[in-house]
Amino acid sequence: WEFNGSFYQPPAFLMMGIPGLEALHHWISIPFCALYLIALLGNCMILFIIKKTQSLHEPMYYFLSMLAVTDLGLVLCTLPTTLGVFWFNMRRIGFDACLTQMYFIHILSFIESSVLLAMAFDRFIAISHPLRHPSILTKTTVIKIGLAIVLRGVVSLLPIPFLLKRLTYCRKTELSHSFCFHPDIMNLACADIKVNVFYGMIILLTTVGMDFIFIVLSYILIIKTVISLATKEECLKALNTCVSHICAVLVFFIPMIGLSMIHRFGKNVPPLVNTLVAYTYLIIPPALNPIIYSIKSSHIREALLRALWRK
Repeated sequence: WEFNGSFYQPPAFLMMGIPGLEALHHWISIPFCALYLIALLGNCMILFIIKKTQSLHEPMYYFLSMLAVTDLGLVLCTLPTTLGVFWFNMRRIGFDACLTQMYFIHILSFIESSVLLAMAFDRFIAISHPLRHPSILTKTTVIKIGLAIVLRGVVSLLPIPFLLKRLTYCRKTELSHSFCFHPDIMNLACADIKVNVFYGMIILLTTVGMDFIFIVLSYILIIKTVISLATKEECLKALNTCVSHICAVLVFFIPMIGLSMIHRFGKNVPPLVNTLVAYTYLIIPPALNPIIYSIKSSHIREALLRALWRK
């Protein structure tokens, strides 16, 4: 089929599961269900423990609550379409529904990046200026930071659906994943997509890219402060409070950077690699973050044990 210049917008897109393994989708859905269940229960548990434990009502755990809510949002955005493809081969998703899912996936990803930056700032203040920490990060300040994070994600990504709706599309409507992703939809267009590419790259660099740079700078300053501490025990104690956050940063940013590079430059990358990186980016962090913080945070672990003991 050749594009004849007339405007065409498909009524729906077709989602993909795991290419080449369609016959095994029912079996592959088992680990996906396990990860989704861990993510849902784990993040709900984190929120419940922080709400019920008065000693955890401090900035570090408020930011952890924001992270848990964001992870729950990511899970709920992708769970219906992913399991729909694996269980029932429900590949069709309406055009507007696809844009809506894409918008919320990207917003929540940007919010998670910003929350991780806020958590890095909290660790920097707690280690470098421990006496001023309560006065700098008050409850009001944390609420303002949370609202600013949400507002930045919503406003910066607001043009994306409209930029996609203005395009005319080819007859090919097959997406690369079981969810909607901006570069994936954009590449199905027959029109000039330079504006979409440019805007997407600028927003990615000025939000997630800047967040990552500031997180790295925060840890450079943290390490500089820790080195100046008097004893080795104090150094280890200070660094131990950052281990869970460092793990969460790596779990989130490594797959995200990999997926962005594949979509931008990896035209010869096998579809299976692209799919696996995408699932790793959207499913693994929400499942691992509660486990990481439950293992590394003695306060959460103790609160969890107390809750279980009362039961």
